[in-house]
Amino acid sequence: MIVIKNAKIFTVTNGTIENGFIALDGKKIVEIGPDYDESIYKDAKVIDANGKDLTPGLVDPHCHIGIMEEGIGFEGNDTNEMSGPIYPELRGIDSVYVKDMAFENTYKSGVTTVNTGPGSANVIGGTFTAMKTYGETVDEMIIKEETCMKMALGENPKRVYGTAKKNPATRMASAALMREWLFKAREYHKEYYAFINQVEDAKEPKFDMKLHSLMRVFDGMPVKIHAHRADDIMTAIRISKEFGLTTTIDHATEAYLIPTQVKESGVPLIIGPTLGYASKYELVNKSFKSAKVLEDYDIEFSIMTDHPIITLDTTLVQTALFIKEGLSKETALKSLTFTAAKLNGIEDRVGSLEVGKDADLVIWDGDMFDVYTRPSLVMINGEVVHQQ
Repeated sequence: MIVIKNAKIFTVTNGTIENGFIALDGKKIVEIGPDYDESIYKDAKVIDANGKDLTPGLVDPHCHIGIMEEGIGFEGNDTNEMSGPIYPELRGIDSVYVKDMAFENTYKSGVTTVNTGPGSANVIGGTFTAMKTYGETVDEMIIKEETCMKMALGENPKRVYGTAKKNPATRMASAALMREWLFKAREYHKEYYAFINQVEDAKEPKFDMKLHSLMRVFDGMPVKIHAHRADDIMTAIRISKEFGLTTTIDHATEAYLIPTQVKESGVPLIIGPTLGYASKYELVNKSFKSAKVLEDYDIEFSIMTDHPIITLDTTLVQTALFIKEGLSKETALKSLTFTAAKLNGIEDRVGSLEVGKDADLVIWDGDMFDVYTRPSLVMINGEVVHQQ
């Protein structure tokens, strides 16, 4: 048993406790409150936070850590399977190398959970996996093996295949391919469950690994659609409505230019990375003012790094720049914790400080959004993994 006392606790979902304590038993949170009673936890190891801020561990909702390894070229880059545009059967978990140096840098910066997976070369590219940032093997670190199905619109698929004289070479072709395979998967889904449920005269469809994986989006598996420009965002919304998909639009660089339409769609966003320069044309309108616009329109969003596009240890640097342009600190913290977890279906485990959730937390040595601030203590699954 571990108790952390004298902390300013930001629970995220249940307000802030000015001088509180949090009790941990093994890997889980067992109590949070304002009044620490030493007689109840007399055998516990006690950590005095000395009035410092305590938050949930940060969650990155979209990155490629362990799949696009740092310091390595071809041998360590398994991000994009560029032999064809449709690969829903791929799984990010099968490419994660947990000895990637980025993991240590990441948990030491306060990011305790990541959702990592394939890149955006393919129109349909496979599934992401949610995992902790500390551990010996990916199997030990997994929260959820497959969180969502990755899809992509915009420049990347047309650049990868169009320059090779293959399909897709245009935005039209990317959208058409996405719709074609969703049509196929919906029909496969119908036939498969008719057979499973023993509908009269139903026959088992011939097994197709691509369709067997993709059909899960019709069982509720979320779809993560890469889209930067306003036109691609609207295409993503259009296709999501047509097929009744549960969708997040990731990057969403120009969403702030069409906030009314995005709000009306009800589709949540995962925005970023905004730090750094515009490396391609579809990024020319990126702005740190975007998050404030989304907040003003009450659009649900979280913030991503797309690591290693910007590294996970700069998560709070990027967020501080959103705050500088008007984003509230309350929404900023929520976007980096609970919302990031919720949009990947893991909010039952991480993203807020609540009884029964994983004991992933950070004590900060100052205001977490001050660039001079560092974690003074990081815990993952109730274990201290970093301490100043």
